[in-house]
Amino acid sequence: RDFVRSIASTDDASWMCHLDLHETTDTDATEFMPARAAYNGEKTHKLDIIPDGFYLVADLDKVEVDFQKAVIESVKQVTHIAPPDADGKIIDEPVLADIEGVIAAPSVKLGLCMSLTGATYATTTEVYPDSPKVTDGDCDNAQIAAVRGALDHIMKIKGLS
Repeated sequence: RDFVRSIASTDDASWMCHLDLHETTDTDATEFMPARAAYNGEKTHKLDIIPDGFYLVADLDKVEVDFQKAVIESVKQVTHIAPPDADGKIIDEPVLADIEGVIAAPSVKLGLCMSLTGATYATTTEVYPDSPKVTDGDCDNAQIAAVRGALDHIMKIKGLS
């Protein structure tokens, strides 16, 4: 709580970039989500299918398309990007037009971590380490690539590269 308070007390203008690095495992669907549903008083829980691959969740209120594309392009060099389902969605959210592997959500409304700083360039990464297509090292490298892609993009647009 002290950490969240300290971030909340900073000037939003001082945050340029915020990457919230996540990994989603099979136990999220089989243990965490049902426990959260029970905590919320829900009697049933739809078993979510965890996307096989890396994807991003952008802030719906400030997507920053070129930033999201730069992160995805960097990650594509080290692992596969989660494909959309038959309805063009990842975790029930539509994939953004012309941006492979990126969905958007209202981060402030949902209380997503990326909304804490008010950073201009913000995203949440999701990597699936239980995929038969990757190793733990691939997942680590995907997160590293996400950070590099984000920083390279910012340096480029700020004229620092």
